[in-house]
Amino acid sequence: MLCESCKEREATVHLTQVADGAVKKLHLCEGCAAKQGFDAKEPLSMTDLLLGMGMGKSKEEPEVERACPRCHMRRTDFKKTGRFGCASCYEAFAEELPPLLKAMHRSDQHTGKIPKREGARVTVGAELSALQRKMDKAIAAEKFEEAATLRDRINECRKRLEDAESESRGKS
Repeated sequence: MLCESCKEREATVHLTQVADGAVKKLHLCEGCAAKQGFDAKEPLSMTDLLLGMGMGKSKEEPEVERACPRCHMRRTDFKKTGRFGCASCYEAFAEELPPLLKAMHRSDQHTGKIPKREGARVTVGAELSALQRKMDKAIAAEKFEEAATLRDRINECRKRLEDAESESRGKS
């Protein structure tokens, strides 16, 4: 099988990427693989796999070695270690983080976990805070009917919160 990039040499590096249920295969010779950032002699790190390591890049697109202005960590250093050098790295590599995080967590929003015994209390508490903010905005905008409806919902929430807290104390 010939290299898909140069179409001259025998493909010896075979990569398979699965993203969003689609399978993409790439067959390269060692030279073209090295040009795209793959080292056939070294195993790939998880960061390399998640970042795609050149998958889908066109030949015309120049490889820009991005580095953090504060600690000077380069993109290649980050790919090798999977860790940033300092807090400024998050800004320096901001464009690359969303797809990386989405690939790692299957979501681009952190939801976290809540212990079962605290679940109802935390959920109701968050709802109560959101309703309070909405009511404050409604009052500021002089939408008093909406504010009254929100006040009633807040009172219901407070009742549910008291019930959840008393239930939590009863289980302890």
